Amino acid sequence: MDPDLAFDVFARSCPSRGTLEHVTGRWGALTVVALHESTLRFNELRRRVDGVSEKMLSQTLHALERDGLVHREAQPTNPPRVDYALTPLGQDVADRLLGLVGLLEERMPEILAARKTYDAKREACGA
Repeated sequence: MDPDLAFDVFARSCPSRGTLEHVTGRWGALTVVALHESTLRFNELRRRVDGVSEKMLSQTLHALERDGLVHREAQPTNPPRVDYALTPLGQDVADRLLGLVGLLEERMPEILAARKTYDAKREACGA
């Protein structure tokens, strides 16, 4: 793709789709937001992002690092120490995700009520 062309996430071949998927997927979003709080080692990050498997976290970190959102720094110690931090681009993405996370957490009572109403309607219809 020509770097002088505008990117369009709605276009099938646009590379922004991959990054959008990495950032907005469950583990990507949680990883980015967790790293917004501080630089973390792999196991610290795994504990912070409750429920993520070691394999999924590793894949997520590789994808975010490839996209330029996460910086991985290996320390030459025994045992090896690897720290993960957001890049300036990653910080910008995290700032925007934090707004969405805050909105969702704040409005969860409404969301839960909507789910309850929806489920009750579906049960009444036999669906």
